[in-house]
Parts: sequence; C-alpha cells; structure tokens
Amino acid sequence: MSMSRQPRWRKKIRPVSRWLPGFARLATVVLLIALSIFVALRVAGPYLVSTSLVRSGIEDAVSKWTGYRAEISGRPVVEFWPTPRITLNQMSIRKTGGDHKLLGTIESLSAEFNLIDAFRGRANFHEFHLLRPSLKLTREASGMIDWTNEGLLAKAIDSAREDGGRQTLDRGLDAEIGTITVEDGTLDMTDVASGKTYRFEGVTADVDWRKLSSPISAVLIARTSGQDLKIDFSSRSPLLIFAGKSAQLSTALTSKLLMARFDGLANISNLAGVSGNIALNVPDLPALLDWSGKSVPGIATLKAFSVETDVLSAANGFRFNNVSLGINGANATGVMDFSYIANERAKLGGTLAFDQINFKSLFDAFVLRLAAGEAGGPPDGGPLQRLDLDLRLSAKQAQIAPFTLTGMGASIIVSSNEAKLDIGDSQFEGGSLTAHLEATRGDFDGGGKLQMSIRGADFGGLIERLQLNGPLPLASGSLDVAVRTGLPLWKAGVGDLTGTIAFRAGAGSLSGFDTQAVRAEAAKSDFFPLAAVSHRALPFNRFDITADIENGAAVLRDARIEGPQETLTLSGVIPYQSSGLALSGSIEATDPALAAEFPPLPFFIGGSWPDPLLSPAHARNGPLQPAQPQ
Repeated sequence: MSMSRQPRWRKKIRPVSRWLPGFARLATVVLLIALSIFVALRVAGPYLVSTSLVRSGIEDAVSKWTGYRAEISGRPVVEFWPTPRITLNQMSIRKTGGDHKLLGTIESLSAEFNLIDAFRGRANFHEFHLLRPSLKLTREASGMIDWTNEGLLAKAIDSAREDGGRQTLDRGLDAEIGTITVEDGTLDMTDVASGKTYRFEGVTADVDWRKLSSPISAVLIARTSGQDLKIDFSSRSPLLIFAGKSAQLSTALTSKLLMARFDGLANISNLAGVSGNIALNVPDLPALLDWSGKSVPGIATLKAFSVETDVLSAANGFRFNNVSLGINGANATGVMDFSYIANERAKLGGTLAFDQINFKSLFDAFVLRLAAGEAGGPPDGGPLQRLDLDLRLSAKQAQIAPFTLTGMGASIIVSSNEAKLDIGDSQFEGGSLTAHLEATRGDFDGGGKLQMSIRGADFGGLIERLQLNGPLPLASGSLDVAVRTGLPLWKAGVGDLTGTIAFRAGAGSLSGFDTQAVRAEAAKSDFFPLAAVSHRALPFNRFDITADIENGAAVLRDARIEGPQETLTLSGVIPYQSSGLALSGSIEATDPALAAEFPPLPFFIGGSWPDPLLSPAHARNGPLQPAQPQ
C-alpha cells in the first residue's frame, strides 16, 4: 500500500500545471493588445500628428539647445515605421541678434520623437542623425569654444557643479539626448590666440550621451591637411569639461603620424590642475613636422620619438614621474620637471637613465637643432629656442660612431645665450673620455667650440679593430682636442674648424715605418712609396705630436717619435680635406753618441694618405717638393 503512493514532487507540480496555461493565455492577450496598439499608433500617426507641429518642434528644440535660431528651408519628412522619426533638410543655425552670425548648416537632420507626446501637442526628440553638417566654431583666447549662445546646453554647462568627483545638475536643466550620429561633416575651427583656422573634413562621429547629467562617450573620425585622425573621448563629467573646469576624462588621438593618449584629471581651457597618465608616440618626427608646417634643421637624425609618464601639475609647471622615453630605439627612464613663469623662459630639467643610446641622435635632437630654432619661424627663433634645458643623462652604453662609450654620465644645458653638452665621465677603449661642446650667442649662429680629452686609451687596439691603413701609432695614450668655429655648429664642417690637437703615448710602435728599409732605399732612389719598403714597425718609447688646425689643414709644430735607437721628427702641413701630405722630416740617432751608426737622414713626404711618397733630401735629381696645402 505504501508503494502505491505518488512521489511528493509530483504533488507539488500539479498545482503549477493548473495555472500555467492561464498565465500563458493572459501574456499572449497582453502581448497582442500591445502589438495592436503599437501598430494602430503607427497607422494612425500620419492622420493624428501634425507635420508642422513636429517641424516647429524640432526647430524650437535646436534653437533651445544652442541658443541660436534654427531655420529650415527644405520640406520635412515624417516616418512612423518602425519608429517615429522626422527628417529635416537644408537647415541653417544663426545667431539671434546683431550680425546674424552663421554657426553652421546641416544638409539633413533626423531625430526620433515620442508619438504619445506628439498626440498631446508636444514634441520631444532623441537619437539625432546629422548628414553633412558644416560648422564654424571659434576657440577664444581663454581656451573656451564658442559653440553655444544662451541655450539649454550653455545654461547646463554654467550650472553644473562638482560633487565627489562627479558633476551635478538641477533637474530643471537636465534633458534627454540619447545618441548623436554625424556623417560626412565639415568643421572650421578658428583659434583666436594664434589667428589660424583649422579645417576638418569627412567628419564622422558617434556620441553616446543619455542625459546631460550622464557620462559621455564619443568616437570621431576626421581628415585634416591630408591626414586621417581618430579621437576617442569619454568623461563622467562632460559638462564640467565643457565649462573649462577640471574633471576626469579619457581621450586618445590616433593617426599614421601621431598617437597620443591621456587618462586622468584635466580641462580644455588651461593646463592647471592636470593629473594623470599621458603617452605619446611619434614614429616619424620629420614627417609630423612637415605635415604641421614646421621645420627644424637636420631633424631627420631624430626619427622616432615616444614618451609615457605620470604628469602632475606643480607650482608654475608640471612634474613628470615614471618617465619612459624612447629616441630612435634607445629607451630611458627617469623623472623630469617643466616650469614656466610669465615673461620668462620656460625650463625643462630632469634625469634620464639609458641602457643604450646613439649619442649623435641625442646630440642633434637636444643641442644643435634646439639651438637652431625653427626654420622660417619668428625672429626670436620660435618656441624651441625659448626653452631652457637642464638635463642629466647616464647610459650603460653610448654609440658615437664608430666608437662606443660605457658608463657615460653627461649633461645638457641650454639657456638664453649658450648651449652646452658635457660628457663628465665615460670609459673609452680601456681609458676615460671627457668632452665639452658649447654653442654661443642668443641666436646660436655665432659658432661654438669643442674640447675633448682622452686618457689612457688603447689606440693600438682601436686602430686594428677599425682596420685603418697607413703609418699609425699602436699604443695606449692620451688625446686632447680643442677646436672652435665661427659658423653655426649645425652648418660647420671639418674644414671650418680652428684649434689644436695633441697626442701623447708611451711605449708602442709606429706601423708601416721601417727605418732600416727607408735608409736602404734612400741610398739608391730619388723617391719611393713608403709602403713599398716598410714591412716592419718602428718601436718607440715616446710619441708626442701637436698640430694646429685651420682652413682644412693641420700644421705640425711638434712631432717627435723617440725609439730605443732612432728618433723620427716631422713638421709641415697635412691638408686633411684632400688627404694630402706636405711634410719634412728626419731620422737620427736617439743617443747622440750613436750618430755615427745612425747618421741623420732628412727627407720629404708628399703624395696622399694612406700611401705617401718619400724623397731623401740628398736625392741626386733634387728632392720631392711638398704639395701646397689646399
């Protein structure tokens, strides 16, 4: 008997099975009624809704929103299926008074409206679509955009307040918007501060803004000066942003020439109160400058540039923390500061640490080209020349082709009347290198000077590694260079330098100068190629040479190479621009007591480097006369 009992779950389901068909029938009836009303309203719409009412309603709505007067010259088209929508053609928006300033024209404006409100004689619109609008806006000197007059949007912008990081707005000013779609638009933006007008064509935009008090997100695509741009923008407090107040926002600009992104606290009228993360990537800086109509001499050496950093407004400037900088593939990290005071020069300073860097690119980018200012710019040199620099740099490895520095520490200082580049410490070929480069005068066209000192470097290893030819010292030594030029540094060549160069070394050898073979050949030949008889090197205990540099030539004024038995002395001119030689020299005994064993042999050296010709001074047919310097 107990087995004949039905399970409890079947008893619980039975009551449900009794009311389920009834609920389904009720839901079906309600759905059919709603569908019938929906269809009936669409069918009856053309007969119950006045087209003139909807047209005047959207005219009033646009006028109310902008504070300008909306005028429609085209015939309106009202659709009721699948949703009520009105399309207005040939619309213009003008200022209400004075000169009736034209804000813009719209070839076609369509918007959805509420059918029930239209039956009651009211028209509320949303989901706007603008076809080929043409707007003319002005960015005032304050940074604000004059795109509203005294309309609802302007009142909402003026009345919005910040509360807990979000905007608040009176209910009476809040209004529904929905989405705004722009297709094939044109925008002319006149900047009062610069006096320039920027034109954007092919503007396509999708704006999602449910209500004035709601967050906004927008995507805009446009073309300007032959380049396509994409802008992504979002903010939970758009009214505060439009009012020129600080608020949270995220924006990104994308193009083939430039990619930029910002996420944080900012405003559109000024840079005060900025706090957030910013990233900038320029894959081809010369192309970007060319597109923008700017030019910096020799900027081609600085190809790619990128930076990402946390930025924070500080007193009279900005603080950049966690800086990640990229220059032509070289990466650095550090901190930087930018400061500016009214009527004074702006200043950029900081510390950057590189793993590896091409020093020439850094040199060109931050010193000479900065000193040059902008070609075709204002008389004061443009914004680059009005910027002071005070940077400290370090690099584990720095390339100065064909040389490599390790453990480098450097500084770059640019002020109103000078630009200085100092390498304070670095390791070079087993020794150390320091250097000082300076450009002078306020416009930086007065020339400059270079001082460089190398101590204890292995020049022999360097010469062999670079596979240099000709008689060269294979030894560890020191090199001092001090040159100057009266030309702008970015225009000066090696022929425009004036100064001195000095090389000193201890024990080593002079490759390609076999004194025994030279003496033997000099006894029987009037002149001969030095390379033909020099298959051994001249050992020396001391190498000391000093030269004056001027007009593309080096004048040897003290060249003495002392060997264990013989000493080589040289004097004359080396026209290095033409690889020429015009020298006189002598081989003699290092110890005067050995003069009989190693008698003096005077000679002349001419021809070209690295294959000079040698002529003994006592040649029967007369010596080989040195070539004149060029």
